[in-house]
Amino acid sequence: MVLLESVTQDKEKEKIMVPDSATQAVLVHSTPMSEDAITVIGPDFNQKLTYDQILRSYDRIGFQATSVGKAIQIINQMRKWRLSDDPISPDEKDELKDPSIRSTIKCKIFLGYTSNLVSSGLREIFRYLVQHSQVDVIVTTAGGVEEDFIKCLASTYLGEFHLPGVELRKKGLNRIGNLIVPNDNYCKFEDWIVPILDQLLKEQKDEGTIWSPSKIIDRLGKEINNPESIYYWAHKNKIPVYCPAITDGSIGDMIYFHSFRNPGLLLDIVSDIRSINDQAVFARKTGMIILGGGRNGADYAVYINTGHEFDGSDSGARPDEAVSWGKIKMNADSVKIHSDATIVFPLIVAETFAKEI
Repeated sequence: MVLLESVTQDKEKEKIMVPDSATQAVLVHSTPMSEDAITVIGPDFNQKLTYDQILRSYDRIGFQATSVGKAIQIINQMRKWRLSDDPISPDEKDELKDPSIRSTIKCKIFLGYTSNLVSSGLREIFRYLVQHSQVDVIVTTAGGVEEDFIKCLASTYLGEFHLPGVELRKKGLNRIGNLIVPNDNYCKFEDWIVPILDQLLKEQKDEGTIWSPSKIIDRLGKEINNPESIYYWAHKNKIPVYCPAITDGSIGDMIYFHSFRNPGLLLDIVSDIRSINDQAVFARKTGMIILGGGRNGADYAVYINTGHEFDGSDSGARPDEAVSWGKIKMNADSVKIHSDATIVFPLIVAETFAKEI
């Protein structure tokens, strides 16, 4: 009887003992957090927060909100940096040793964006930044150029993502996500740009003018003469706009048709390659803000897009991959925000560039 009770008690102990393997998997002791570790906490709306306070709270919310907060910090760093912040190197040029000169040399900011973002309402934000000379260099696609000019000639409209392509095609309407661009807009664009192409060809023949994509964009910005345009202000403020693939999109169509009607216009892409690289090579510090889709060796980098890295795409890559290619310096401050740029970029601009204008 005593033996039976002992066996029963042992079995009961076995039932209540947690297996060591389970303990090791779940109840592992934590390494103490560092004293400067940041705790997660969101905004407390009981405090009647201001707009600025809400955005500042993003730093500690987590996930993409924290990335937005970091982007705001990085952009403000690139905006505030002056050469006078850095110690004078032994091989510094004599003219750059003067503190009054050093305090005037800023970080050169590159802004890159894709065409669909100019089709969207971000176009007005880009125009604002260029109007107030808040960026130094623009890099975009052919669509990012033409959509700005087209909007000066005719409107883009809100639609729906699910509108059927066949029906839109029959009506002469083009869909960009949930935006609608009538075909007539491109007809107006053709009527506007063809006489300018004629004039460019004439100047090429009569004066020996060599036209690069950036020179053509600058000229178009002058010709549009409309303060709603990004490139009107780029022309006014002498901000270069680089578009290596300017023969893509509607501009490419116009150049193609023009080559039959009035052949001979030449485009010098090589000079723009030299120019855009010189912009970076001779800058003391550079920052880049890339929306949608970069340039090499940046000290500060902010990416905003919805791309993922599993397909090996450039836009989907994390900043760390860009470091491996030398696109971002090894010690650079960088962040990628996985988000639709139309959602977060207005918030970022509100907390950075717009603060001091």
